[in-house]
Amino acid sequence: MNRKYIDLSHTIKNGEVTYKGLPAPLICDYLSRKDSEEFYEEGTSFHIGRIDMVSNTGTYIDCPFHRYGDGDDLSDILISQVADLEGILIHAPYENGLSIDIDFFIGKELKDKAVLVNTGWSRHWQTDQYFENHPYITETAAEYLKNQAVALVGIDSHNIDDTGSNRRPTHSVLLKNNILIVEHMTNLHELIGKEFTFTAVPPKVEKFGTFPVRAFATLQSKK
Repeated sequence: MNRKYIDLSHTIKNGEVTYKGLPAPLICDYLSRKDSEEFYEEGTSFHIGRIDMVSNTGTYIDCPFHRYGDGDDLSDILISQVADLEGILIHAPYENGLSIDIDFFIGKELKDKAVLVNTGWSRHWQTDQYFENHPYITETAAEYLKNQAVALVGIDSHNIDDTGSNRRPTHSVLLKNNILIVEHMTNLHELIGKEFTFTAVPPKVEKFGTFPVRAFATLQSKK
């Protein structure tokens, strides 16, 4: 079997805001290559980088602790929850409407799958439009996904919830039921019509509910 990997993550860059109102990451040298030369023999140097960022940066995963104080944090979730999940792509172009309701999911085999919602919104990444009037999954759809026992839900949008109000029902429903969320995805159009598995593994951080991931899909063929 041949494997092809599709990168579904945005690159984290110095100064680029992911979520309006939260600070951008600061990426710099802790020990520059030039400064390291004084510690090693001639011709040998190393670089040690430093990054200061909030956990909601780039393409990131939410686990229950993000919403609930007694929920699983990043050190509690199992590798089996975030690696090699059978995936299904839901095509929901934002041009047809921003509200992603139950109709997009009914009749599809969703149990134990990573459900990735391709809206096309990622084309607005790093523009003012990205933060406003974005696609989102409704509370009704979230309840349906819960009842279908999905493993994870991802979206290529600014937020899986409607940020037009202070409610976050989709986060609340999914995370209460230990269904992980991946937001700010990209390149989902490359999965249209494809069978794939999905992986988005965060570091094992205690008392953290959110962290950037290198999310990717694995395509397999017999050629």
